[in-house]
Amino acid sequence: MRIAILGATGLVGTEMIRAIAASALPVTELIPVASSRSAGKEITFRGTPYRVVTPEVALEKKPHLALFSAGGEASRLYAPQFAQIRCKVIDNSSAWRKETDVPLIVPEVNIDQIKPHHHIIANPNCSTIQLVVVLNPLYKRFGFRRVIVSTYQSVSGSGVQGLQQLEEERQGEEAPTRCYPHRIDLNILPHGGDFLPDGTTTEETKLVFETRKILSADDIAISATVARVPVMYGHSESVNIEFNHPADPVLIRETLRQAPGIVIIDDPTNNRYPMPVDVAGRDEVFVGRIRKDASLSHAADLWIVADNLRKGAATNAVQIAVMMHQNGLIPSD
Repeated sequence: MRIAILGATGLVGTEMIRAIAASALPVTELIPVASSRSAGKEITFRGTPYRVVTPEVALEKKPHLALFSAGGEASRLYAPQFAQIRCKVIDNSSAWRKETDVPLIVPEVNIDQIKPHHHIIANPNCSTIQLVVVLNPLYKRFGFRRVIVSTYQSVSGSGVQGLQQLEEERQGEEAPTRCYPHRIDLNILPHGGDFLPDGTTTEETKLVFETRKILSADDIAISATVARVPVMYGHSESVNIEFNHPADPVLIRETLRQAPGIVIIDDPTNNRYPMPVDVAGRDEVFVGRIRKDASLSHAADLWIVADNLRKGAATNAVQIAVMMHQNGLIPSD
């Protein structure tokens, strides 16, 4: 299998290559792809060096699978070109998520929505992925009336520039990189993406739309607030769920323990709960602080944490690829 990685030199692209190397995908050739500025650089994969090439050169190599993490503009331009040569595309940008005939996939939830005619598959937003992994088993068992989610998103979610701004501010540099409109070190910004006329942000609308699409549940009432925090890796979420049926913490834990991809860390007596510092480099979604909402019957609160570069992006995309390969959905020569 020839696999192309668009955005191979970026944060997520690097993690995608790591995840592919650790997977069972039968890679015969890795095709690392980036802009002309990075072309010619060398990337080692499973002990073999590969030269970074431009998208045009990658198309000539006719890959069977392409994982995109190069931004929405590049995805809109190149994904159809790769699909046209029978290459399956898994795209990490927001470019295709709202398209009706493009499945938006989290393997633990809806991998069965990928059909043979789908050539472009969308990878959800990082905060959506960890949320729906937890929501899905609970929604199936108890049903939802409403979900309220507040996110605490790390700066790596903004790419290299987000990390640079935080690091430079911590070092006291007078003119740090400007990824955010305000200081991020020792601060919290209630701001993710661009503001819309109604006062919400694009990151918040993504969270609402994508959750409904993945769960196939347009009737769920969802309210989202996105905040950026001075953490390098790992997104956290405070989630309040109002259920259709009684769901006490014991039943919730029992349901989540049986679900794939979830680790429960919930021992408040001993100060054990999920934290970004502990989940960095992990591929699972972590849940804790599971408790009844004392203000409302049939409601509960949860705390969800995951590594945004791994399960929130690269790992999820590679898991999709692995399952597509297992199901015979990736073409071969």
